[in-house]
Amino acid sequence: MSSNTIILLERIQKSYFMGKQAVPVLKGISLEILKNEYVALMGPSGSGKSTLMNILGCLDSPTEGKYVLSGHDVSQMADDDLAEVRNKEIGFVFQQFNLLPRLTAAENVALPLVYAGVAKKTRIEMAMEVLEKVSLTDRSHHKPNELSGGQCQRVAIARALVNNPSLILADEPTGNLDSKTSIEIMEIFNKIQAAGNTVALVTHEEDISNYAHRVVRLKDGIIETDKRRQGVYEAAL
Repeated sequence: MSSNTIILLERIQKSYFMGKQAVPVLKGISLEILKNEYVALMGPSGSGKSTLMNILGCLDSPTEGKYVLSGHDVSQMADDDLAEVRNKEIGFVFQQFNLLPRLTAAENVALPLVYAGVAKKTRIEMAMEVLEKVSLTDRSHHKPNELSGGQCQRVAIARALVNNPSLILADEPTGNLDSKTSIEIMEIFNKIQAAGNTVALVTHEEDISNYAHRVVRLKDGIIETDKRRQGVYEAAL
C-alpha cells in the first residue's frame, strides 16, 4: 500500500443469511483506490456493486477481509466508530437526494456539521460556501419541494462536500435526472475531482461511466475487469 492510497480492500467477502443459509454476495474483492482517482463501479443487477458501495461507505461491514480507509482499518470497527469515520471521511450522494423536506437548501447542506458539533453561524457560512461551488446560492433559502431535481442533486452534492471529506461516494447520482441535467451534474463531479477529491460512483449507464478515469466492473460478486484510461494515474502506480 502506497502513501497515496485512500482505499485498500483485501479479499473482502460479504454474505447475508436467509434463515441458516448463507448467501454470498461479495466473493473476495481486492481493490486499491488512490487519492484523487475518479472510479466508476459497474455491473448488472445482483453483481454486488451496491453491497460494495455500502462497505466502502462504512454503512456495512464485510463478513471477511480487510478494509483500510485513509490509513484506518475499518473492517471490524464498532458502529459508533464507523459513524464517526463516515462523518469525517466520506461524503455521500444518493439517487433519491435524501434531503429533509422541512429544511432549506442551506440547512440541508449544513446537516453533517450539526453532527460534527460546529456552531450554527459557522455551519451556515460553510454551507453557503459550498452552495456557491454548485452555483446554487440564489436558492439557499428554498426547500426541496421548491427546487427542481437537478437543483436537489446540487444541494446533495454540496452537503457531501461541506465537511471536506477524503472521499465522495455517489450511488446512481443521475438515476432520477433527464439527460441534460445529468450532464450538468457529471460536470460538477469533474470539477470536484479536478479540485483534488477522490470520487467513486456506482452507475449502470455507460455514458455516465465515461466521465470516470477508471472503470471497475463486477460480476457475480467478483471483479471482472478493472481498466484505467490510458495515461491516467500511470505515474502513481
